[in-house]
Amino acid sequence: MRPFLAALAFLLTALGSANATAQNTTGAGSSAAAPIYRSWAKAYTRATGATIEYDPVGSSGGVKKIRQNEVGFGASDVALSVKELTESGLATFPVAITGIAPVFHLPKVTDGQLRLSGEVLARVFMGEIGRWNAPEIAALNPGRALPDEPIKVIVRSDGSGTTYNFSDYLGKISTQWKAAHGAKTSIQWPQGFIGAKGSSGVAKAVKDTPYSIAYIDYGYVKEHGLSAAQMKNAEGEFVRPSVGAFRVALFHSEWAATGAYSETLTHKPGKGAWPITMGTFILVPKVAQNPERTLAALRFFAWAFVNGDALVQENNFVRLPDHVQAAAFKTMASVRDRSGAPIGMTALP
Repeated sequence: MRPFLAALAFLLTALGSANATAQNTTGAGSSAAAPIYRSWAKAYTRATGATIEYDPVGSSGGVKKIRQNEVGFGASDVALSVKELTESGLATFPVAITGIAPVFHLPKVTDGQLRLSGEVLARVFMGEIGRWNAPEIAALNPGRALPDEPIKVIVRSDGSGTTYNFSDYLGKISTQWKAAHGAKTSIQWPQGFIGAKGSSGVAKAVKDTPYSIAYIDYGYVKEHGLSAAQMKNAEGEFVRPSVGAFRVALFHSEWAATGAYSETLTHKPGKGAWPITMGTFILVPKVAQNPERTLAALRFFAWAFVNGDALVQENNFVRLPDHVQAAAFKTMASVRDRSGAPIGMTALP
């Protein structure tokens, strides 16, 4: 067992036995995190008999649904601020780390053969660089023949934590991007860009659209066999997206240094670090209006943290550092019912 035993014991005391009275619950939100939630849910059903239904409606949709008390948990790739959490009566904790990859569909250019930088990427997604053989792209790819074709830019049409982290990264690289857009879950994209809903929609659009470029969560790159670009990182290296590269970025962050998880993980230093790394989060009510449903969600995540590490890696995510996971356990145990009692103590039959 890992070094967060004290926090885990505290959590299970508050929630009761994680498996003894497992119940069904629902969640909605991040499409980036959908693969890991679905994998955990299948394993949890086999272990406990409880069913976890998850709807990948996008981070903005997940936040909306949990605020309206429509689901047992919401999922977002954006950590809400303390003010937002307080105003919404929500608690949040991270569950895993992943990354965002620029992906492309070019004839005779395969996975990892295209090099891009944050500056060039920002200009492409602002509509300022419009052809594949533009001098700015050619300079990053000496000796590689790039087609004299328009770049077909594919973007998320729904409110997306992936868009938030992607735009957060571009704003750290490009002052022009920061002034025009900043970091947002939804962007007013230039006319002519192709909108797609959810990560699955983006993956399909890229495969169906020659000469396209998009940004997408790394798990979908692997699942759909997409071609990802190398990116120039904060150290000036060209790196490929990978679980190892996400881990380097994580361990050069405040997450690893202090256990705090409010900062984004984009543009982190470190040899081999992937520049567009991100965390993904769960949202639950601080005071549960439906204690049985919220308790079922918390027991699911308690079980997943203890039993689901292998599935984290299989789905191309990085597990949380122990002290971050311990902080997550304590947040889970802090949830109360309307009487102020820990929900695990009052919702048990």
